[in-house]
Amino acid sequence: MKKLVSLLGCVLLSMSPLNAETVKDREGAVRADKEKMEGHARWLFNDIDSAFAEAQRTNKPVLVVLRCVPCLACAGIDGAVMDAPELDSLLDEFVCVRVINANSLDLERFQFDYDLSFSALMCNADGTVYGRYGSWRHQKDPAEKSIAGFKATLDAALLLHRGYPANRPHLAGKGPKDIGYKTPLDIPLIKNHGNPYGRELDWQGNVVKSCVHCHQIGDGLKAAYREKGEFIPLRHIYPMPSPETIGLTLAADQTVQVETVESGSTAANAGFRPGDRIVSADGQWIISEADLAWALHQKDDADQIVFEVQRDDGRRIPLQVELSEGWRFKSDIGRRVGTWPMRGMVGGGMKLEDLSDEERSRRRIDLDSLALEIQHVGKFNKHGVARKNGFREGDILVEVDGITKRMTESEYFGRLLQRHPGPATLDAVVLRQGRRVELKFVMQ
Repeated sequence: MKKLVSLLGCVLLSMSPLNAETVKDREGAVRADKEKMEGHARWLFNDIDSAFAEAQRTNKPVLVVLRCVPCLACAGIDGAVMDAPELDSLLDEFVCVRVINANSLDLERFQFDYDLSFSALMCNADGTVYGRYGSWRHQKDPAEKSIAGFKATLDAALLLHRGYPANRPHLAGKGPKDIGYKTPLDIPLIKNHGNPYGRELDWQGNVVKSCVHCHQIGDGLKAAYREKGEFIPLRHIYPMPSPETIGLTLAADQTVQVETVESGSTAANAGFRPGDRIVSADGQWIISEADLAWALHQKDDADQIVFEVQRDDGRRIPLQVELSEGWRFKSDIGRRVGTWPMRGMVGGGMKLEDLSDEERSRRRIDLDSLALEIQHVGKFNKHGVARKNGFREGDILVEVDGITKRMTESEYFGRLLQRHPGPATLDAVVLRQGRRVELKFVMQ
């Protein structure tokens, strides 16, 4: 146990060049944010309990914004939400609270996409979740400042608040599920860290090192299964699946309006059309892309989900999506910060990329065969194991544990973790300058 915690702790505290980009002065950024937000006329700072008490007193909904300040991803929308004049009157309808660390976050109340550096939840004072917001569009581009989708979600949350509690049955399924831990500090990976975290940030010392980041929650949940030698549930490997996983792309400036439907996809087979507005999923009202991801997150293999959509002509119709076995393997988790610990867990610290059809043709590699190019090999701790076993940048992984079928890096994580619940040494083959080289592939 101590060995696993120590090794994973090193990963959590390090910031790889290929990991989430951060500001140069992380300590200064956090302290500047505190100075700016404390005493703010609208925003409560790191005080969730006071926010819910105020909501109870005023009968307003609560807007909880969770923001990883040192991370540059989502900096654009973060600044826009804090300062955009066009949001002033709308935000006045909420009790607003800004949270910049997860140390004492109540996991029985707040569940969202822990890999995002900007997330928001809209709730009733009694804790009922009206909706979630979190955009990978902003995560991919720190300069992205568009807030039309966020504004639309806030408007929808206000409508739900005005209809509460009569609409409670349509919101019950959006609430948190039992994940086994009350706070992040109860998760073994975080609880047993060499330098224990406190419930509050250490403003008198190094505040950044005292901060539990949201992504550590997901990292810790996976590590807990691994330490016990149990299979990690796919919902932890592929959390909050994007609509693209079932073949939908949503419009950025709306709540949940379908922009495109991938031909031959699960959504296409169910009858989705461009222009459809998703009203509900399994009877629960959906007001954002994050809400849709939450609904998908609750589903298992060989499951189904019933949507109600509104067509351009105003008709509302049901569409039943059949989720085939292994549907989560289509999730793209390559950009998630929570994927980095898995790169150490599965393969010893390699970052892989599926070769394009063009590149396969040039190298004379079959289109249906495994061909993952090693783009990065770590150097330290558990992320240095692959390098010690002879793997190099530029190698093409063409076989591992007998798997030769084409798949993405994201899929191969899940496939191997579903085969091996604990450490294992597997046979692997790479192409190096056109020559086959046999190596040992280590799972930790």
